[in-house]
Amino acid sequence: MDKTELKRRTQRFAIDVIKFVDTLPPKRSLNVLSHQLLRCSSSIGANYRSACKGKSTADFINKIVIVEEKADESIYWLELIHEAGFVNSNDISELKKEANELTAIFTAIGKTAKANQRINKSEIKK
Repeated sequence: MDKTELKRRTQRFAIDVIKFVDTLPPKRSLNVLSHQLLRCSSSIGANYRSACKGKSTADFINKIVIVEEKADESIYWLELIHEAGFVNSNDISELKKEANELTAIFTAIGKTAKANQRINKSEIKK
């Protein structure tokens, strides 16, 4: 998957979350949870775009770690909404699946970038 596809995928996830949240009933506690979900799910794509413009490998890694955290945070809020009984598992399963996949993708990207950074540093020392 290239950068353009991943940018589209993160944007699609944010849009899917927006549409999901718009179907939820207006409840005070659910409003808080859905607001947090909206913030972190939309932050995934925004921070990934920023990472792609990173000024250095270290900058890229720092931003990718944030993307990974926001994807994982999305899972948390989705689980809370589900476990609190606001939705059934059918309504939320695709969003949880995508959030888990995005977390795995960005975790792998971060690990690869960190490994490459270590290799480059060791080659410079030689």
